[in-house]
Amino acid sequence: MSQDQNVFKCHKISKGVASGEALVSQDDMNFYMVEPSTGIVVDRGNSIEGRNITGTVLIFRGGKGSSVVMADGLYQLTMTKRAPRAMIIKNPETVLVASAIVMKIPLVDRVDPKFYDTVQDGDLVEVDANQGIITVTRKQA
Repeated sequence: MSQDQNVFKCHKISKGVASGEALVSQDDMNFYMVEPSTGIVVDRGNSIEGRNITGTVLIFRGGKGSSVVMADGLYQLTMTKRAPRAMIIKNPETVLVASAIVMKIPLVDRVDPKFYDTVQDGDLVEVDANQGIITVTRKQA
């Protein structure tokens, strides 16, 4: 492990292993407010409004919106291949958990608080939900 790499423990919600660039939202996510044809967040006021979640490791507080909206939004993104590769969530809720499991998107929570101080947009993040490990490799300047 190099100096620009950090490993954190986490709790598996939805199994799998995936990696991608970190995209960190300070807000709850409503996946219905992500354009399914582009992966662009159109939720006004969200800290990642205008950003593309396609193929990222999406890091966010929790879900928002009704159960139908949450499940359908993530489903549409999965069908158009615009979903995140993995998700790290602070406050999981039932519909988002079930949706991630059904759509086979690795989802973890209960991450060491130091993770949130360390990870930045663009860092390479590998989520190994099966082993309960997140590896963050600092992006090169």
